[in-house]
Amino acid sequence: MAKLMRAVAWRRLERPYTRKSKYRSKDFIRGVPNSKVVKYVMGNKDKKFEYKLLLVSERDIQLRHNSLEAARKTTLKHLDRKAPLNYFFQLRVYPHHVLRNNPLAAGAGADRMSTGMSHSFGKPVGIAARVKKGQEVFEVRVNKERLEAAKISLKRARMKFPCDFKIVVQKA
Repeated sequence: MAKLMRAVAWRRLERPYTRKSKYRSKDFIRGVPNSKVVKYVMGNKDKKFEYKLLLVSERDIQLRHNSLEAARKTTLKHLDRKAPLNYFFQLRVYPHHVLRNNPLAAGAGADRMSTGMSHSFGKPVGIAARVKKGQEVFEVRVNKERLEAAKISLKRARMKFPCDFKIVVQKA
């Protein structure tokens, strides 16, 4: 398996828009990689909670599906340990933007195989969620006694992303 490129290669929102759709005619690109994000809503969905914590982006960015899944796993693991079934956790963004890479061939005979930048559409290498400044990425709902555990779990999730996020605490 090929090594992942660093997040700095994908985090700006400058790339042309590409998307996948359940309708083939609305797909702008063919052959989309599968998302690594498994679940979007977790915890106790029916219970009412006192506090709502949000992980909010402080700038425009693209978050790859593998970083979203890593952040989701660490948050969920900490919440399960510190507040078993006393929380509601939701991932609020969906990775739909297809990331493409146009690898240029290097070495002997590369000039015969490579098209250079003349046909530079690129091959799909992953997908990302496009997040605007002020958009909520994660939402956690807890009661007052579990508030500190929820803050710590969102701080752990924040470490998985390549930019700054703030944690907003609201009364639900």
